[in-house]
This record gives sequence, structure tokens and C-alpha cells, in this order.
Amino acid sequence: MKRRACLFAVLLLSGLLHGQETRGLTLKRTIQLPGVLGKFDHFALDRGGNRLFASATGAHAVEVIDLASGKVVDSLGGLGKPHGVAWIADTGRLFVADGAKGELDIFAGSPLKRVATIPLSEDADDMAYDQQTKLLYVGHGGTDAANPARVAVIDATALKLVAELNVATHPEALELDAKHDRVLVNIADSGKIAVIDGKTHVLTTTWSLGKSKGNTPLAYDAANGFLLVGCRTPAQVLVLDGKNGQEVARADSSADADDLFFDATARLAYLIAGSGAVDAFTVGAQGEITPTSVTRTAAGAKTGYLDEQEHVLYVGIPGVGGAAAIRVYKTK
Repeated sequence: MKRRACLFAVLLLSGLLHGQETRGLTLKRTIQLPGVLGKFDHFALDRGGNRLFASATGAHAVEVIDLASGKVVDSLGGLGKPHGVAWIADTGRLFVADGAKGELDIFAGSPLKRVATIPLSEDADDMAYDQQTKLLYVGHGGTDAANPARVAVIDATALKLVAELNVATHPEALELDAKHDRVLVNIADSGKIAVIDGKTHVLTTTWSLGKSKGNTPLAYDAANGFLLVGCRTPAQVLVLDGKNGQEVARADSSADADDLFFDATARLAYLIAGSGAVDAFTVGAQGEITPTSVTRTAAGAKTGYLDEQEHVLYVGIPGVGGAAAIRVYKTK
């Protein structure tokens, strides 16, 4: 019976990863972005203003999209290579990590204008905002000895650099564990997770992922204390115990993982893969993970944004041979 169950799981997963979707996402609409070429990196949502911010790396801009009309209402140009973005509603500020210029740009006002710049280093990338402490954590550096890998701690109210935390290699993704006041950082080139104390800003421990490498995106199940890690080699999603970093479970995924989200209410994880797919997984209360569907997107569509409240997943479709677009999928 055990052998049959294992064989069934293998056949199910094989079917999912080769186009035989069972319960994929439903495409709600496609937002066309005329004149926007190239790929996207991260996204942010302004719920009050009903706007989506898209880091259009190929266009060297952050596109501001009105979700009601599905139109670009502003384009924040003059950027080198925008990566991470964070909208802080309390202050009406948009934070943009510019990887090419090695800085954090802050925009405010109506229309949005650059009001401040905080120097960082090359490859300024993903970020995570702590609503309780009003601190913004930004990963940057790691390209060479002159640009060491660090996590910058920014006072998002005073717009000041509070601390710089050294890590082994370039920090890819960051997640907050608000309950235990920790910052969890994906150190992809080292195959490790760095754990930072949110109070002392000290690197307290590092978890090794063993033979798994290319750990690019993260998502956190706060209710049950599990950390989900998207890895590229091999292409899998790992579930780690958030207390000690021990592996609980793993599941195969599509190739080139780049973004990962967890819907706490539905207990579904969504992995956006650059190979052209969104993989969905159920995550049990004990950390068990099961693939449920694969939704085909487009090659190079590697990032997006999950709006849990509206049950919507936005996926950036790169402008290759034509204008870029954002697909809006229903998750419920």
C-alpha cells in the first residue's frame, strides 16, 4: 500500500509539472502596458489608492498602475535597475531599491516625486517592512569585495540608515517573523538562511539547506511557524521549522523559482517560476506540502504580488517582442 501511495504521488506530480493542470488559477484579466519592454522584478500594492507598483527593470522605471482602469497613470523613470519596492501607507511613501545605482529612492506626494535617497551598494534588492517598529530591511551588495553583502536597516519615518548587518553572500529575499521579532534572509549563493534579531540587529544564527541551492524566494507561515523556501537546484520548495531551521517537508516545483507567496487563510503557497509557470501547493498545519496545480504563464514571467484580501495574484509578463503586461489571476 505504501509503495502504491508513493507511486501515485510521483505520477500526480509528474502530471502537474508537465502541463496536466488539475485546478489552476483562473485568468481574470490582462493589463496591457504599451511601451513597456523587458522584464519585471518586484511589485507593491497601494490598497487605499487602488494602485499597483511594478518594478520594470527593462524600462528603468517603476510603473504606477490604476487598478480600476487598468492603465498606467505614472512612470517613475530615471532609475538604473529597480528591484524591491515597498509602499508604506501610513506615510504615503514608496521605497524603491535601485540595484544599478546602489541606492534606496523614496518617493512621495501626488504625483509621486523623489524626496530622498539613501546610499547603499550594488545590487540593492528585496526588502521587508516591519509595521510595528517602522523599520525597513533592504538586502544589498555581495557583488565583490568592495561591495560586501549586507542587510540595511532603515528608519522609514526619519529616512535614516540605522544599521548595516553583514551576511555571507548577496541577500535575495527577506521575510519577517513578527511574533518572535526576527528577520529571515535568503542567502542564495551560500545555500543558507540568515536569522536576524529584530531588537538587537544581530545575526543570531544561520541555517544550512544542505544540498539545496539557489534558494531565491521565501514565504512565511506565521500561524504555524513554517518557513517556505523556493530553491532552484534542485527545483523544489522546502518547508523548514521556523524554530530551528530543520527541514519538515519538500516538494518538486517548476524551474527557476523567483517569487513565493503564502495565503494563510486558504493555506496555499504560490511559487512563480521564470520557466513560465505558477505552481500551487497546499501546506498542512504540520508542514506537509502537496502540489495541487500548475498554471502556465510565459517564459521569463518570474515575479508578482499576492493580494490575499481580494484573492488575486498579479504576475508580470515580460515585454519580449512586444509590450509587457500584467496578468491578474483569481485564487478563489
